[in-house]
Amino acid sequence: MKRVAAMAFVVLASVSCAESGAGQQAAAPADRPRSSTPVTATAEQTASDRSTATPSPTAPPPFTSKVSRVSRDRLPYSWRPGCPVHYRDLRLVTLSYWGFDGKPHIGELVVRKTVTGDIEKVFKKLYDRRWPIRKMKLVDAYKADDYDSIDNDNTSAFNCRRATGSSNWSNHAYGEAIDVNPLENPYVTASGSTAHRNARKFTKRPMKGKGVINPGDRVVKTFAEVGWEWGGYWSGAKDYQHFSKGGG
Repeated sequence: MKRVAAMAFVVLASVSCAESGAGQQAAAPADRPRSSTPVTATAEQTASDRSTATPSPTAPPPFTSKVSRVSRDRLPYSWRPGCPVHYRDLRLVTLSYWGFDGKPHIGELVVRKTVTGDIEKVFKKLYDRRWPIRKMKLVDAYKADDYDSIDNDNTSAFNCRRATGSSNWSNHAYGEAIDVNPLENPYVTASGSTAHRNARKFTKRPMKGKGVINPGDRVVKTFAEVGWEWGGYWSGAKDYQHFSKGGG
């Protein structure tokens, strides 16, 4: 009986110890603090994904310019024998500009080969500032008719013609002048009138408006930096569109 009782005691003790150990192992996970790392990582990952998915604004194209020889057939109306500058001394400048529509465009100007650097410097600065220009075509697109080119608000340079109201050659005939946004910046007589009806509201200065040039503004200063003078500073008649190398 003593042996049976002893064996029973050993069995009971083993069972008790096993139950006690199992209880301690089960409790251990419950006693550990729960980590928030997985939740935080998920939130950060979501934020990162959202940031990556957000499209960045498209950068505008950089200013471009190209100087090339101009062929005779590109100047069917604006050049002829007897002009003060031979067409071989002219150059075609193809460059970027911002339009009135807020978009970049490519335009063309013909100027004397000695001033191409001036033109590139000026129009790069105007492009970087997003200063607007209506259009920029060779005056030959209007058969070299200065009135029609101006009436269409076309920015142009070379045109073998006489100065307004004079028998002398214009600086345009030398390829050393340019008219910029001629409707917004008209030629105004000493009496205050202009030949273009669609430009009459722009005869006063200073005034606000898209593509308008005012005394001392960024356009005037930019041209002045390369030695070009503004017709808006003339005494008597004012030519607000006109810039020329050395004036005149």
